[in-house]
Amino acid sequence: MFIVNLTYIKPLEEVKKYLDEHITFLNKYYESNNFICSGPKNPRTGGVIICNAKNMEDVNEIISEDPFNTNGIANYDILEFHLTNYAEDFKAFVE
Repeated sequence: MFIVNLTYIKPLEEVKKYLDEHITFLNKYYESNNFICSGPKNPRTGGVIICNAKNMEDVNEIISEDPFNTNGIANYDILEFHLTNYAEDFKAFVE
């Protein structure tokens, strides 16, 4: 499991220009069950994605498609963690 921490490096006006494309990207990976949840930070300096992937290489490949990445809108900090405990409703993401 991975936490993808996005930090905007462009003004919010630039972020908004690519937001629809970014949402399309997010939806693609929700449909493939790679993304579990996502949303903007408060204050709006970036966003967070919880990602289910096999390894760091897969996460990097996924992130390479994000319009925020390809258009130089955000930097990405990726943190891998291993689930040891989780709510029963989360079980579908673990198996």
